[in-house]
Amino acid sequence: MSLRTEVLTIEKSLPSGRLDTWLRGKFPAVSRGTFQRLIEDGHVQVNGCAVKPTHTPRAGEQVEVRWPEPRPAVAQPEDMPLDILYEDDALLVLNKPAGLVVHPAGGHEEHTLVNALLHHCAGNLSGIGGVARPGIVHRLDKETSGCLVVAKNDDTHLALSTQFASRKVSKIYNAIVCGEPQRDHGEIHAAIARHASHRKRMAVDDERGREARTTYRVLERLRGSTLVEAVLHTGRTHQIRVHFQFLGYPLVGDTTYGNRQNQHLSDLTHYTAPRQMLHACQLSFIHPRTGQLMTFKAPHPADFLEALSALR
Repeated sequence: MSLRTEVLTIEKSLPSGRLDTWLRGKFPAVSRGTFQRLIEDGHVQVNGCAVKPTHTPRAGEQVEVRWPEPRPAVAQPEDMPLDILYEDDALLVLNKPAGLVVHPAGGHEEHTLVNALLHHCAGNLSGIGGVARPGIVHRLDKETSGCLVVAKNDDTHLALSTQFASRKVSKIYNAIVCGEPQRDHGEIHAAIARHASHRKRMAVDDERGREARTTYRVLERLRGSTLVEAVLHTGRTHQIRVHFQFLGYPLVGDTTYGNRQNQHLSDLTHYTAPRQMLHACQLSFIHPRTGQLMTFKAPHPADFLEALSALR
């Protein structure tokens, strides 16, 4: 028995497109691999018929998605401390510490945020993210701290995913970057794709990349570095890290995207950051049940404050 059924209409034909990719665009919280499995298992039909993930979307087609009952989570509950900023029966917002992996993956099968959530919520988490990602609507990198919203049921998960996809969620970050941008504010509009040779990295790529847009303003000029406020208008993997590297000002502590500049900063200031200095300081969204705009703020963690002090 399915939890719920979604029926969507394809607005325009996509001659070079695929059904699994189209669905991924409609439900960004769900991986394309998950949609491929749903299609192959018959949980997705087009005009009432079974299709393949490679089906070409055509204008006017009716796509029915039957969300199956979530299987028992593979991840095990763990009693871990959580810094909860807000919680009700639909969702919770927490302040994620740096160093905490969001969901289990290769090399990180335990001690993740999902393990902690399974214990804290005692089974009350959305199943749409799949067995490895219950409740997870969006992610923060392991070494990024700050605001993260988690869905406790599928209705909330789908509603929040729609807000993220339609760019109605406000995501504001603070970052310390190497160097000193000349302008006090600006916009970075550069498409991002998986790096051609380093598969764990992303890169600006106008040909293969997906649209990515970040705006920023300088908050404080430091020694050989700058504190900036960055606003995400899209949600690409590593977006802020890649965009500031593209400008020539990689994040302090980000050795993946700015090893040379970080070494120069360490030589100049005798300070070496323990991680990339990126903090999701504010998150705003419409509560799916009440319709109210909700805004949450997470204070700078200790290591971020230490970095500011060392670089002033």
